[in-house]
Amino acid sequence: MAEFIEKWNDKDSVNFIRKGLIKYNASCLPDEIKSPLDQFSLLIRDTEGNPFGGVTGTIFWQHLHIDFLWVDTEHRGKGYGSQLLKKAERVAKGKHCRLILLDTFSFQAPDFYKKHGYVEYGMIQDHPKGFSQHFFQKRL
Repeated sequence: MAEFIEKWNDKDSVNFIRKGLIKYNASCLPDEIKSPLDQFSLLIRDTEGNPFGGVTGTIFWQHLHIDFLWVDTEHRGKGYGSQLLKKAERVAKGKHCRLILLDTFSFQAPDFYKKHGYVEYGMIQDHPKGFSQHFFQKRL
């Protein structure tokens, strides 16, 4: 008989499950697709060295997943987000990625990503309640 143990905010359990799935996934893929997990971040700073934006991403299986892209409100509309996105795309190309994936919410930046050539391939309506979550891809 099996026992189910509910845990909250337990990093060891999360890592155990994550590693188990990664190991299984790797067993299903051909070697030419496999690549080590790589995480990166790019910060943008003002002339005094204070960060006011950045982008984070995870690279695996020949693609970049943009985890977060953020520019402080007072610096928006000045092209910094576009520059961060372009630099992230250069990183992806340099790592031989074939694809970039990301998601954003209706109150964030779906039109921004469309403007930069990202194609919406899915949407979850009313998530969070009253808004929508949008999924984008860009082939490199």
